[in-house]
Amino acid sequence: MGHEDEPQATSIDGDATLAQLRIWALELGFSQIGVADANLGAAEPGLRAWLAAGFHGEMGYMAAHGMKRARPAELVPGTVRVITARMNYLPRASAADWVGVETRRQLESGQAVVSIYARGRDYHKVLRQRLQRLADRLAQAIGPFGHRVFTDSAPVLEVELASRSGQGWRGKHTLALSREAGSMFFLGEIFVDLALPLTPPAGEHCGSCQACLDVCPTRAIVAPYRLDARRCISYLTIEHAGAIPRELRAAMGNRILGCDDCQLVCPWNKYAGRSSLPDFDAKAQWTGPTLLALWAWREGEFLRRTEGSAIRRIGWSRWRRNLAVALGNALRALPAHDATVIEQALRDARPAADALLREHIDWALEAATPSTQR
Repeated sequence: MGHEDEPQATSIDGDATLAQLRIWALELGFSQIGVADANLGAAEPGLRAWLAAGFHGEMGYMAAHGMKRARPAELVPGTVRVITARMNYLPRASAADWVGVETRRQLESGQAVVSIYARGRDYHKVLRQRLQRLADRLAQAIGPFGHRVFTDSAPVLEVELASRSGQGWRGKHTLALSREAGSMFFLGEIFVDLALPLTPPAGEHCGSCQACLDVCPTRAIVAPYRLDARRCISYLTIEHAGAIPRELRAAMGNRILGCDDCQLVCPWNKYAGRSSLPDFDAKAQWTGPTLLALWAWREGEFLRRTEGSAIRRIGWSRWRRNLAVALGNALRALPAHDATVIEQALRDARPAADALLREHIDWALEAATPSTQR
């Protein structure tokens, strides 16, 4: 895009273009698109307060970009509108009682729980490629125009843009919520210099419900619409690089990557739609893995089995750290025989562990019963 102080939007038939975009988007696997204005000034005070409270934790990039997150035209000069896109990610083969299935899995201490969104292909790649294809089709129809696509990959206020463009509203857990689709979807954006017509925002429908606040294992949702990422299991298992705070480890249970609790309990997710794409079908290794089976992997196997997956992004060190915490929780919960097997697996891994992993293994072994301690 250009760098003019007062960018001039490309002239098009806005209504006709938006109608055509909706058709193409559905063909590409998107569930809905909308159009938001590039002026997000009203969101800046809340963003400042969130950063000032330190709720972003080690995600320094959020503070580094400052208010650019709320100023699309500064991030991509020339931006006039933001096309927002929603893509459902619930796997096609999900059971009718998928919420019950997921909830019961969390109660099986020896099982490993990976967030639903991460069980298929890396969503960054899927959405980015399809957003670019949507932009390319538009360029073929109207000629070249300034644009840039994003999928959780830059300082973009995705939920704010989604809310303003009618994709849903910001739930009390801070995720985007839709009456038609719950919250089981990804968001993506195309910043454009086209004066497309705006799509109206959706009303809020959380009402007095605070199920997400009540269910959060670590009390990371400190108030409605306010998340302290430093306490969030998704942050701790994915973004956080160091030792997981001791006081939060027990609450992690058997969750080794991400956490879906606030979504599983949300009443609106009874309307969650399944993906139309095979990309988000769960790979075999994530349909019912045990903690011990995953603990037995070596680094090469981890890299091979997570190829093309968002899971690989956390790296080997965090993967092993997360598993050690989950094994420690299982050691505290399982019958003596099963606990003995876990204890031995942890002890066998300790000599070769680095300082970070050893610290988490030692915490896990604190649960060993006196009769089995050496």
